[in-house]
Amino acid sequence: MADVQIDINDSPFQRMPVEPTLLPGDATFQFQCRKGISCWNACCSNIDISLTPYDILRLKKRLGMSSGDFLVQYTLPYEMDKDSIAGVKFKPVDNGTACQFMTPEGCSVYEDRPTACRYYPVALLSMRKQDEYTDTASYAMVKEAHCKGHEEPRPISIEDYRKEQGVDVYDELGRGWRQLVLKKKSSGPTVGTPSKRSLQLFFMACYDLDRFKEFVTSDGFNDAYELADEELQKIQGDEVELMQFAFRFLRQVMFDEQTIPMRADALERRLARKQERETQMAEIVQKLGPLDDIVKPAAEVEDKYRCAD
Repeated sequence: MADVQIDINDSPFQRMPVEPTLLPGDATFQFQCRKGISCWNACCSNIDISLTPYDILRLKKRLGMSSGDFLVQYTLPYEMDKDSIAGVKFKPVDNGTACQFMTPEGCSVYEDRPTACRYYPVALLSMRKQDEYTDTASYAMVKEAHCKGHEEPRPISIEDYRKEQGVDVYDELGRGWRQLVLKKKSSGPTVGTPSKRSLQLFFMACYDLDRFKEFVTSDGFNDAYELADEELQKIQGDEVELMQFAFRFLRQVMFDEQTIPMRADALERRLARKQERETQMAEIVQKLGPLDDIVKPAAEVEDKYRCAD
């Protein structure tokens, strides 16, 4: 089958001028961003930055926040496609377009800055064949009129620039998420429109990692899935392992890639709990008496007030 490519408009650099030529990793370009350059902080003054799950993990950890609090304070959700899975973007300052982490000295979270910031001025274009589970990467160049970094006399290859900016590590840890997004985009209507519950599950597992941890350690999850104690301890004690498990869990839920063993009696347990709830409700109704005896007095009170009016 033909390669399926993320459109440039779906990249973290949308609304930016992207040169359409695809570049290999060993391609050389000229660029440097430094304090003192005339365009210093210009990029951070007008942001449109999509975040990966690993971006959020690094930033919320740096700030000492829960993932839920970080999402509320610093991000905005958006639909990647109509009625599709959600992405997350940086929320700019109130009544403005600048990044909340921008300071006169530069980025206040520079060591943990997001993938898109690390890549600039390179755009990552991931591609995946419909019958494959891995993606391949090509690159393009982002050139904005205000950016003077391209005039700096420093040639460097894309691969060396990625290593210099630490984006190679970010890419590796975000690969599972990119593959989920690519597979959903390339599958199109064959997978169907996601239900509200599956969209919420995708958002939680990808972006709200603290809540996903609560979900994985809940009795309900343990009733349905059978994890070895060693694996459970690993994902409970390491957030990167938990994130990778979240991608694996979503592949199973969204695309039926069965890698997490389910308990044989999982369905029976659910049905038993449902029957138990229904039995409890029937007992409550029996103690209260017929519903007519409950509803009728309420209706009589309503008539009384209506007459008083």
